[in-house]
Amino acid sequence: MIRLSSSLIAATLALAAPALAQTPPTRDPAQIQAGTYAVDPGHTQVGFTVSHMGFSNYSGGFSDVSGTLELQPKTPAAAKLSIKIPVASVMTTSAKLTGELKGEQWLDAAKFPEMTFVSTKVAPEGKDKAKVTGDLTLHGVTKPVTLTVTLVGAGVNPLNKKVTVGFEATGTLKRSEFGVKTYVPLIGDDLHLTIAGAFERQE
Repeated sequence: MIRLSSSLIAATLALAAPALAQTPPTRDPAQIQAGTYAVDPGHTQVGFTVSHMGFSNYSGGFSDVSGTLELQPKTPAAAKLSIKIPVASVMTTSAKLTGELKGEQWLDAAKFPEMTFVSTKVAPEGKDKAKVTGDLTLHGVTKPVTLTVTLVGAGVNPLNKKVTVGFEATGTLKRSEFGVKTYVPLIGDDLHLTIAGAFERQE
C-alpha cells in the first residue's frame, strides 16, 4: 500500500487550489465587461410548461441553443440579443410525446426547424432586471413577445477562464397565435417559457 505523507498531501492541495480559486460572481452591472457574448450551449436551457387537461403543469425543454448578446452595461437599453433554438431538440419525459411534438400536428420540426428570438427593445427595471421585447418566430409565425430578464451573475469561469454572464428569462405566449393549435383548450394555450442563459465573452 502506498502511503502519502501529510506534507505531500498539503503540497498537492496547495498546487491544485489556484486552478479552482474563484472570485464570486457579481450581480453589479457596473462590474460586467462590455462586449459581444456567445451562448454557452452546454449550460443554457430553454424550458416550457403547459397545462395538461387542468390536472397538471407539464414541462419539457429544448437544447443546443446558439446566439449572441451585445452587452453594454453602462447603457443597458442598448443591449441586443439574438438566439436560435433547434425545434428538433425538444425533449420531454415521454419518448412518445417527444416524437409527436416534432411532428406535423405540433411543432413540425421538419418544415420549421428553428425557433428564434431577436430583441427589439430593452427596458431596464432597477439594477439587475429588464423587460426585453423581441420578435419570436415559431412554426413559421413571427410575433412580439416580452421576457422578464434577471441577472444571475457575471465573472470569470474558474475552469475555462472565460468571462461569463448568466441571466434568467421568463415569459408567456399563446401557442395558438403561432399556429400550434392541437388540443386547445384541452391542452393549455398558454405556454410558459423559462430560459437559463449562459453567455461567454468573445475575444
